[in-house]
Amino acid sequence: MQRWVLHIDMDAFFASVEQLTRPTLRGRPVLVAGVSGRGVVAGASYEARKFGARSAMPTQQAARLVGYSAVLVSPRRAVYVAASRRVFQLIASRVDVLEQLSIDEAFMEPAELEGASAAEVTRWAEELRRVIREETGLAASIGAGSGKQYAKIASGRAKPDGTFVIPADRQLEILHPMPVSELWGVGPVTEARLNQIGVHTIGDLAGLSEREVTISLGTANGRMLWHLARGIDERPVETRAEAKSISAEHTYPRDLTTHAEVDAAIDRAAESAHRRLLADGRGSRTVTVKLRMADFRIESRSATLPYATDDPETLRATAFRLARYPDEVGPIRLVGVSYSGLEAARQDVLFPELDQQIVEHRETTDDDFESGVSDHVTGPVVEIARADIEGDAAAGWRATQDVHHPEFGHGWVQGAGHGIVSVRFETRATGPGFTRTFPVDDPDLRPGDPLDSLAWEEWADGDGAP
Repeated sequence: MQRWVLHIDMDAFFASVEQLTRPTLRGRPVLVAGVSGRGVVAGASYEARKFGARSAMPTQQAARLVGYSAVLVSPRRAVYVAASRRVFQLIASRVDVLEQLSIDEAFMEPAELEGASAAEVTRWAEELRRVIREETGLAASIGAGSGKQYAKIASGRAKPDGTFVIPADRQLEILHPMPVSELWGVGPVTEARLNQIGVHTIGDLAGLSEREVTISLGTANGRMLWHLARGIDERPVETRAEAKSISAEHTYPRDLTTHAEVDAAIDRAAESAHRRLLADGRGSRTVTVKLRMADFRIESRSATLPYATDDPETLRATAFRLARYPDEVGPIRLVGVSYSGLEAARQDVLFPELDQQIVEHRETTDDDFESGVSDHVTGPVVEIARADIEGDAAAGWRATQDVHHPEFGHGWVQGAGHGIVSVRFETRATGPGFTRTFPVDDPDLRPGDPLDSLAWEEWADGDGAP
């Protein structure tokens, strides 16, 4: 009987949660990236992707691609974690084993689908997608196949908001014309190596002998990829242990000998580790910078923040405060950044800029994408200057911040400047809301709990409390 592994991937998850909880943003090109325009994009809505914007792209580049209609929203990890928890609790109630890969994707192997037909699997997946949408308001794509590799490929074909099933008897027909880079474990270096020996598609790889593959890619990795290309993936679906730390490190072919080279290496490692942190769904309290010198000495230095955060600027600034340079330690061949002390709970900091100060020799970034969200769908949304934002920093208001008013309820800051703050009052349950303008020191306007924007009181009061 055919084995059926399913892969579920929540569509444009971070941006979709923002559009769910802030209905005014529905149908608009949302970039979850922070309103300062620095760092990288954590999530892009499908409306933004039409312009070429995507996750992990530098924020300024993505905002330029989208243009005047871009809506930059600061990440709200607590909201994404709560939404993820509700989605995966729904799934877990329907399957025995759930292997959650990140905050927005997972594998499952429902026992009831063993030996089922492709049509039966499709119906089962469609029903799960329907339940998730009805219960949470979020869209999901599901792929199914005989193993993890093929389920993940299928979920990519299912996007957005669909189901795609690869029956075993059509597996190689679908798989073999695809680029070899579609296989798990084939990154740019492996792809280039395979291209050099004439392998461009998965079918090309399957057509090699096992010996040819192991000579080119090594025994373990080569054999695994060769089996995947030939339609063999017997890896079990199993619950994953929670990571204790998340890191990224890079060894350089030429020793780093200048401040600028080390700075660039720290930036690269910090951004890579941050992407993994975002996928994990937790914040970090401790940042560690690891250096391996040309003589193979290793030095690690750590700093612990008083709160857990996933803010990229705070984490990056902390990493730079730990940095040492070739004039201190000699030539450097490896640079790594890791985040540990991982916690699901985040703390919103009133003045995060105090933890985002970069050491003096750092070059500044030209921030030409600042905050503010237009009231008009067709109007410019990048409209509030940095001076306006920083001028009201003492009041603590920043664009897209959650706020609460005793009369109007939950809302979020659309923009601030010249002594006033504009707030849109809405949640998931209200539909597109209305705006009001207040003096920045209005005593009735208080920071709000981001989770209130979900308006899931009936769920929060039960066993699934976020």
